[in-house]
This record gives sequence, C-alpha cells and structure tokens, in this order.
Amino acid sequence: MAIAKAERLMNLALCLLGTRRPLSKRELRGSIEAYLEAGSDDSFNRMFERDKDDLRELGLVIETVENLDGDTGYLARRDSNRLPPITLDAEEAAALGLAAKVWQQARLAGAASGALQKLRAAGMPETEDAYEVHSALEPRIPVHEAAFEPLMLACRDRRPVTFDYRKANSARPEQRQVEPWTLECWRGHWYLAGWDRERGAERVFRLSRITGKVRSRAGAFSAEVPDVVTVRETVESWAGETATRTARIRIRAGAGYPLRSRAIAVRERGDGWDELEIPYGHGLDAWLVEFGPDVVVEEPADLRADVVDRLRAVAKD
Repeated sequence: MAIAKAERLMNLALCLLGTRRPLSKRELRGSIEAYLEAGSDDSFNRMFERDKDDLRELGLVIETVENLDGDTGYLARRDSNRLPPITLDAEEAAALGLAAKVWQQARLAGAASGALQKLRAAGMPETEDAYEVHSALEPRIPVHEAAFEPLMLACRDRRPVTFDYRKANSARPEQRQVEPWTLECWRGHWYLAGWDRERGAERVFRLSRITGKVRSRAGAFSAEVPDVVTVRETVESWAGETATRTARIRIRAGAGYPLRSRAIAVRERGDGWDELEIPYGHGLDAWLVEFGPDVVVEEPADLRADVVDRLRAVAKD
C-alpha cells in the first residue's frame, strides 16, 4: 500500500473514531488534506468510497446514519471497534498461528497476518512457531482460481452471483445464477456450495471449472442458508467423499497414487496394470477422468459409462 494512501486511510479512521456525531462527506473532505486536494467532486467521491470500503475490509465498523434533513453521515463508534479481552491460552494461540500460516500463499495472507497482529496487540500470548524453521511440514492451502476472491467476498456479504460454469461432461460452459453459501477445500480442490436459482436446488461447483468473471447481483437471498455442518456434508458428498458403493478399476502400475491411497483392496495383475477396489460415491467419475489413460473402469457399468461420456466431452472441447 502506498504511503500516501495509508496516511489518508489513517486520517479518515481517526476522524470517524474521534467524532461523537456522524460526519458528512463535506465535513470529512474539509478535515483531510488529501481530500481537499481532490480535483473534483467526482474524484473525491470515488476516493472516499474506496477508502471507506478499504477500512471496512480491514475490520473497522463504519456506521452510515441519515439525519432528519436527509443528509448522510458516517462515524465509527469506539465500543463497536474495540476487541473484547483476549483470554487465549498458549495452545489456542498456537492453533491460531498455524491457521494463519496456512493462508500465507493465498489471497487471504494479508488478512490473516493482520488479524494475528491485532490479537497480539490485544494481549494474545506469543508462542514458539514450530513451523518457522527446519520443519518438514509446510501447511498451505493453494488458491490458484481467479474466482476464489470474488466468491469469498460474495459468501461473506451474502450477495448473489452469476458465472459461467463448464461441467466435466460438457464441452461448453453454461451461465449459473447462484446464492453462495461457503467455500470448502477437499483434497486440494476448492468447491462453492450454494443455491442454484434456475434449478431451484442446492448445488456444489468446483472453482477450477468456473470460466470468465464472477459478477455480483443485487437483491437478497431467496433460499435459507443451512448451518455450516450441513453445508460441509453437502460439499463432501458432491466431492465424492461419501461412498455408497464400491468400484473396481484398473490402474497403470506406478500411477494414480491418490486413488491408491483410498483403495480398500489392491491386486497386481502382472501386465503393467493393477486392480483396485475403491469407495464409490458422487463425483468419482469426474475424479477418474483426471487420470486420463492411466485408469480404466471395470465396474459398475454406470460409472464406466459416466467416465466415457466425460472423456468424449473433453475430446470434443
């Protein structure tokens, strides 16, 4: 962040925290030098709105108040922006530190580090970081999809979104209108759980299959948001983690280690292939397609047909 912008944000935060009554845009513009130097009203308005959003993103609670004359004012009450007493013990502090370290290579790295700094300033005990040096463990959650950040913000703000989504067995993407609930990571892949408005049902979308931009839409959610546990169970089921049957597949020797780790039985065939029995649930066909020619489904027949259909769709793309 540029020094000039950081100073401007600090001045705006001090003005909002230091007032006992809401301050109008005009009053704020007259109190902050950077706003006085804005070339026009439009330039100031854009700058102020961006700064206000940035402060809210950093965690400052800014209230918007309309007086009897219809004028809009802003203030940040101290009691709304004061952390309660921190009573974490060393183990809890260590758990938070580890959780923040998971996000170091993701778009939430700044937010995670900032949250730790605030907690430490408020009295959270310092702990020795077992993952800092000479560790074989590197806790990370990879986030490569461009859709992650806009969907994360949409889940937080409860804003409907639209995006183009290509199913594994489709050559072309289709537009989806979704009320996003949460993002979950399963076996290295990110999934969005939410309410598909056109289909009138809950759906789970793999972020790597979202194409183009994620666009926000106005309006409130039309479906009730389930509790966190229920949503996670939904993602688990759609990601193929909930098994209802057993599948038998052939896999090339020396390939498909993620599949081998889930196998409940492995048999060497002696022809360069091994035979595996693995739990079969929703989404297994999409996962098997990722291994290409190294995997052949023996049974059940419906799983084999689904995998063949997906491979044909990919070949046409």
